[in-house]
Amino acid sequence: MTERKKPNNKRLILMIVLLAVVIALMWLLPDGSQPAAPVTDAPKTEQTKNTNDTPDDIEATTLVKAGTQAPDFRVEMFDGTTFTLGSLRGKVVLLNFWATWCGPCREELSRVQKDIIDRFKGNEDFVFLPVSRGETRETVAAFREKMGYTFPMGLDPARTVYDRYASNYIPRNFVIDRKGKVVLATVGYDEHEFEELIRTIEKTLGN
Repeated sequence: MTERKKPNNKRLILMIVLLAVVIALMWLLPDGSQPAAPVTDAPKTEQTKNTNDTPDDIEATTLVKAGTQAPDFRVEMFDGTTFTLGSLRGKVVLLNFWATWCGPCREELSRVQKDIIDRFKGNEDFVFLPVSRGETRETVAAFREKMGYTFPMGLDPARTVYDRYASNYIPRNFVIDRKGKVVLATVGYDEHEFEELIRTIEKTLGN
């Protein structure tokens, strides 16, 4: 009677271990099925407001708040002209900080022509002043051409203007009254925030 060979348990265990390692590598490597982290065009130090941000986080980065005097600054506009915020004293100003890579900024800007510029057209006491934060003229020019925007925009490539008002997060809006005082400061974009901006502008103008 022929004796049967016993199965080689060590070899079987080794094969199982190797198979497990291969499966684990396929899962973890970038070309496997593990989803990659979201990619953003924004530099890591620049952020937009999201649902994970607490009020304290945002408050800590807001340097100019409602009830305080708006810091003066000189800004170069896209058309090459320059002026200071102080030269606008006597007018109500909506100061908006944005960037081309910022999704909420782009969504907000898409409403500006109809809901801000056209709405207050003809009112010489109102100025909408969007300032591009941390980007070159070439970047802003390409964005304007792509979107078809023709309204005035300020340039702040070195963040010298923005850094007087905040240390992080965009979009940001500051409604400044005729005496240069901030009456409303908001961060981020949503329907409620945008409607509050419009109401505050109307109230500050006395409409």
